[in-house]
Amino acid sequence: MKLYGGIDLHSNNSVFSIKDKTGDVIARRKLPNDIKQILLFLSPFKLQLAGLVVESTFNWYWLVDGLNDANYQVHLANTTAIQQYSGLKYADDNSAR
Repeated sequence: MKLYGGIDLHSNNSVFSIKDKTGDVIARRKLPNDIKQILLFLSPFKLQLAGLVVESTFNWYWLVDGLNDANYQVHLANTTAIQQYSGLKYADDNSAR
C-alpha cells in the first residue's frame, strides 16, 4: 500500500503526518528538528512512502538535504502559492483533518 507524508516544518520542531491513499492517517507525530529522530520515525514507512511534502519555509534546506541523503522522495510546497481553504474549521497542527 502506498503512503504519503506531509511535514509541517517549524523553527524548532515539525509535525509529521503519514496517510494512505484514502487520506486516513496512519501515523502522526510532533518531533524536534533532529534528522536522526526524524529518520527513526520515518523508517517503518520508508518502503511504502511514495513521497514526502515539505513546506518551503525559510529553514527547509537541512530537512530536505537529510531526507534526500536517506533516499526519500521529497517535494517542496510553495506555501505562498497554495490557495487557502475558505471556511477552514481548524488551522492548527493538532487537529485531525
